[in-house]
Amino acid sequence: MNDCIFCKIVAGKIPSTKVYEDEDILAFNDINPARPVHVLVIPKKHITSLASVTREDTLVLGKILAKANEIAIAQGSPDGFRVIINTGRVGQQEVPHLHAHIVGGPDPVGPMLKRI
Repeated sequence: MNDCIFCKIVAGKIPSTKVYEDEDILAFNDINPARPVHVLVIPKKHITSLASVTREDTLVLGKILAKANEIAIAQGSPDGFRVIINTGRVGQQEVPHLHAHIVGGPDPVGPMLKRI
């Protein structure tokens, strides 16, 4: 997509601090990190969100999850991490290109929000 910020990062039109890249996915540091380790992992192919994935996207989704531990350890979170994929308005997805947040660091991430 021409106006997608993550597609522009994949194309090299917007700089990023890459931490991992292969033919299918790109991982880079979040520009506004919420934790000491905060990496975004995106498919290079534009996929709007988890709500729009197809069977064809299965391998790239698996690769994102399979690389999460390697990326987290390499970035300084060897004792665990959290993977978050926000989806749609209710999930507070801010960029309409599927992306996984890998968050961690030396201290525990903290609890998930409590039910109301």
